[in-house]
Amino acid sequence: MAEKLKIKLSIADRVYPLTINPDQEEGLRKAAKKIEVMIKQFEQSYAVRDKQDVLAMCALQFAAQVEQKTIDTNDDMVNVENRLNALSNILQDHLS
Repeated sequence: MAEKLKIKLSIADRVYPLTINPDQEEGLRKAAKKIEVMIKQFEQSYAVRDKQDVLAMCALQFAAQVEQKTIDTNDDMVNVENRLNALSNILQDHLS
């Protein structure tokens, strides 16, 4: 089993020390960087004074993206299932 890794991530001008598995480091660092970029975009686009408001909007945007991907994946699965059923019906007709 791999040793735990201690890292520090800076988000919204705060440092968060974390103890993680080494294979999580890249994902966490990329996520922290995306949050920082999004914070800057919100601060530039809107007159937001409170970091908590900006962080809430970031959380909402990330959660909405996850939910949309789930919806899109489910739609894709339904489409694939429908196409497979149609192909199966065509094959059954030809084999009968």
